[in-house]
Amino acid sequence: METKNTNQQTISKLQNPTLAWSLLALLAVIWGSSFILVKKSLVVFDASQVGSLRIGAAFLFFLPFVLTNLKKIPFQKAHIFLLVGCLGNLFPAYLFSLAGAKLDSGVSGALNSTTPLFTLIVGGLFFGNKITSKQTIGIVLGFIGALLLILAGAKGLNFNVYALYVVAATVFYGLNLNITKKYLTGLDLTPFQITSFIFTTIGPVALIVLFSGDFLQKMQSSDAIAPLFYGVLLGVMGSAIAMVLFNRLIQMTSAVLASSVTYLIPIVAIIWGIIDGETIQIQHFLGMGIILVGVYLVNKS
Repeated sequence: METKNTNQQTISKLQNPTLAWSLLALLAVIWGSSFILVKKSLVVFDASQVGSLRIGAAFLFFLPFVLTNLKKIPFQKAHIFLLVGCLGNLFPAYLFSLAGAKLDSGVSGALNSTTPLFTLIVGGLFFGNKITSKQTIGIVLGFIGALLLILAGAKGLNFNVYALYVVAATVFYGLNLNITKKYLTGLDLTPFQITSFIFTTIGPVALIVLFSGDFLQKMQSSDAIAPLFYGVLLGVMGSAIAMVLFNRLIQMTSAVLASSVTYLIPIVAIIWGIIDGETIQIQHFLGMGIILVGVYLVNKS
C-alpha cells in the first residue's frame, strides 16, 4: 500500500524547507519545556488550575486581536474551531497537568512522542488514509516503547496510571491534527487568525473553571508568584505562540510530518528533567528509543 503523500514529497514541494525544519526545532524547544513548566506550576496550584491557567492565558493573549477582527471570524465553522480547541488544547492541558502531579517531566515528554503514531492510526481509521506494512511495524514498536515507559519504575516494573493521561492526550492530538488538516486548511485565514479563533471558543470555559475554585485565595500567598509566572508562560508560549507556529507548519506540510516535532521534544524534556534532579533510568531511554524508531518507520514510509 502507499500513503497519499510521503513526507519526502511534501518537503520537496515546499518553497522554503529550511523554514519548515526551523519551525520544527523551535516548537521542540517550546513544547519540550512545557512539561517542566507544568511541574513548577503544580507546586502551588492543582491540576485543573494549571490547565485552566494555561488555556486562559493563551485566550487573553489573543483576545485583543479577536476583538478587532470579529468580521473575519467564520462563524459557520465555529463547531470545528470548538472541536479542535478541545481536542488539541483544552483536554490535553488538563491531562498533562494531571500527569505532571505524579510523573516526571522527562517521561511525559517521551510518551508525548507517540503523537505521530496516533495521528496515523486516526487518519487510517477515520480519514481514509492508507497505512503501509512498514508503518504498521512502526506503530507496534511505538506501543511497545510506550508500554515500557508506563511500566518503568524506580524499583523495577510497576504500572503508573498517570502515564495513561499522557497517552490519552496524544490520542486527542492525533484526532486534532487530522481534523485541522482536513477542515481548517485552505481557509482564507492566517495561522494566527485560526489559532486565535480556536482559543476564543475554549478560553472562557477555562477561565470559569479557574476562578470557580480557590485560585484567588492561593494567589494571596507570596509562594504563588513563580508558579503563576510559569503557568502564564506555559499558556502564552506553549499554547498561544506555539499553536500559531504549529498551524503554520501543518499548512506547509502534512499532519504526520508536523507531528514529527515529537522527535525532539523528549530530548528537551529529559534535559530539563535532569537539570531539575529527576532520575532518568535505562528503561526510560529504552522505551523512548523504541518509540522513536517506530515514529521513524511511520514517517519514512
